[in-house]
Parts: sequence; structure tokens; C-alpha cells
Amino acid sequence: MPLTDTAVRNSKPGDKPVKLYDEKGLFLLVAPAGGKWWRMKYRFDGKEKLLSLGTYPDTSLKEAREKRDTARKHLSNGTDPGENRKAQKLARADLAANSFEVVAREWFAKFEPKWTAGHSSKIIARLERDLFPWIGAKPIAELKAPELLACLRRVENRGAVETAHRALQNCGQVMRYAIATGRAERDIAADLRGALSPVKPTHLAAITEPKAIGELMRAIDAYNGSFITKCAMRLAPLVFLRPGELRQAEWNEINLEQAEWNIPAERMKMREPHLVPLSTQAIEILREVQALTGQGRYVFPGARTNGRPMSNNAILAALRRMEYTKEEMSGHGFRAMARTILDEVLHVRPDYIEHQLAHAVRDPNGRAYNRTAHLAERKKMMQQWADYLDKLKAGAEVITLHGNAA
Repeated sequence: MPLTDTAVRNSKPGDKPVKLYDEKGLFLLVAPAGGKWWRMKYRFDGKEKLLSLGTYPDTSLKEAREKRDTARKHLSNGTDPGENRKAQKLARADLAANSFEVVAREWFAKFEPKWTAGHSSKIIARLERDLFPWIGAKPIAELKAPELLACLRRVENRGAVETAHRALQNCGQVMRYAIATGRAERDIAADLRGALSPVKPTHLAAITEPKAIGELMRAIDAYNGSFITKCAMRLAPLVFLRPGELRQAEWNEINLEQAEWNIPAERMKMREPHLVPLSTQAIEILREVQALTGQGRYVFPGARTNGRPMSNNAILAALRRMEYTKEEMSGHGFRAMARTILDEVLHVRPDYIEHQLAHAVRDPNGRAYNRTAHLAERKKMMQQWADYLDKLKAGAEVITLHGNAA
């Protein structure tokens, strides 16, 4: 006789396990300690087996019967319901093991050695702040474009539109890595092209008019702040480096006798070693600061300790102290200054300039130039540029650029 809700509710434990049978293999097992388990007895390939269907009262009699009927459908289709459950459990475990966060951290660990410390720290911070809290636990194979878009909208809504675009770019990289490693079938980030607000282009402030450059060079010479900061500012326009590459300069990279600065790959944005020919003016500045910092590791150590490089805001703060606003000049601006004048005034070959800027320059066969490519020409260019800056500083008559200099 089938069980009733009342019979199940009023069932009492005994000295031994008690089985209360329903029908079609379903029964309630009442343990001596009082626990109640739903079980289903069935046969598959001639063997008698048991399938657990939950506990009472969490699983009611009606729900237990529904689970039994589902199991019987598997049997009628020639599938062992117990093995089917195991397969589903393994599949769920596999999905959990391949969550978005797990795959993203694996991708990050694989590529982080190729990035600068600053670049990698920004990426992991972006993932941990803007994506993992909402979609990190989601199996990457089940992640949908609207779920990702909801995360990016949160970033957009706080006014960080460029960060939202960068987060989307990182998601695309993670998804493509998941596809390559067999954890996903398609890149959902690609579905969101055009879904975010456009980024308003911003350009790092730079002085590119020759007359204004001369005024800047004189202002730097007159700077009365830290001697180390002043030397770094005097060197910045002569070497074309990014602010981080300049401030982290180490003495063991610089050969004053050969007039060369060899920067290792791990300190460069493009993760390629870079060679900077040094003009006589650059050598003079380095010899001056060597007398003060030459016994330490860093050419431009921090104000508080010699064990760290100068602050990433030191040059920027000095420019502001010299009354150059953020709209007029930035630490990055020395690169744009050199690029513009070398191209438009001194008419240097663009590939020499790009190579010295440590951009990804390719030869006619598509291969990256090595760090010593066109070295003789670049040495000549660096000296020509330093001499030109001296003329501007001295107030020599110069060509005035017109239009929008980049």
C-alpha cells in the first residue's frame, strides 16, 4: 500500500533501521537515531542497486516520487540513474574547477612574467575589483554576455569608462585562453563590441612648440628643488623613456665609457631589452648625479630611502612646482616632444625615432628589430637632438610649428 504524508510524518525509529515502502521501488529508511532517508531500489544489468533521493522533511513524499519517476525514465532509456548522477556531479565539479576566476588567474599567471610590474598590478586589481565579485564563481563555459555586461555597467556608472573598456579587453583575453585550453567554446566578450559608452580620447600633455620647449629647458635648469629630481628632469628629454623606465634607472645598466644605457626586458613595457645611446649632455648629467648616488643601486633613489627608486610623482610634482599645469606638460610629454620635433623639424627617419621610443618596429619581413638595429644612426640622432635642445635653451632662432603637433 502506498505511503501517505501522515504515515511518513508519524513514522518512528526502532532499534534497527525501518523501511517503509511506497511503490515502484521507493521507500523511506528510518534510522534508529531518527534520521529519515528516501531510497529507490532498482535493477540494472541484472544487479540490484539503491539510489538516494534526499532526506525527509527537506524532500517531501511528492518530491521523492518525482525524483523516482525521473530515475525510472533513465532506466527505460537504458541509463543507470546512479551512474548518471555521478556523471552530473563530476560535470558540476569540473565546471566549478573552471570558474571564470580560476581560468582568469591561470591566464594571469601565465602571462604576468611578460608584463611590467605596474601593468600586471593594474590588470589583477581590475579583475579582483570589478569582475571576480560578480562573475568569478560562474563556470566560464556558462557565462553569458548579459552577465558580463552587467559587471561592466557597474564600472561605467561610476564614471570609469576607460576602465570598463580595459576590463572588457581583459575578459576577451581570458575567454580566448579558455577556448584554447578547452574550457569554453566561444568568446562572449566579442558580443559586447559597441555595448559600452565610447572613450573620449585623451592625450598626455606635451610641449611641442620649439620656443616653448626652450622656455621649459631654462625652467628646468632654474629648478631649485631636489638635486636628484632636477637631474632626472634634465635627463628626461634626452633619453625618450617612459617615466617609470627613467625613475627606476639602475647604475649597473649604464656604461658611461661606451655612452650606452642597456635596459633589461623586465623593466620595459614591451618586455624587450632596450638600448639608449647617450649624448654628451646625458653623460654630463649622469656624471653629476653619480657623485651623489653612484654607490647605490638606483640612479634616482627615493627621498626617504636609497633602497627604492624615486616616486612616480616626483617629476610631475616638480613640473607643477615650476607652474606647468596638467594641460601643459606631463612626465610622458618629453617623449611626444622628441617625436614631434625630430620628425617635423629635424626630419629624422620615422623608424629611427620609433625604435628609440621602444615602440614595436618591424622590418620589411615583419620581424621585430633587435635592440642594436640602426645603432650608429640612432647615436647620431640622439646627439643631434641634445644639441638642438641646447640651442632652444640658449634662445636661438627656431622654426615655429603650426597646426596640431602630436
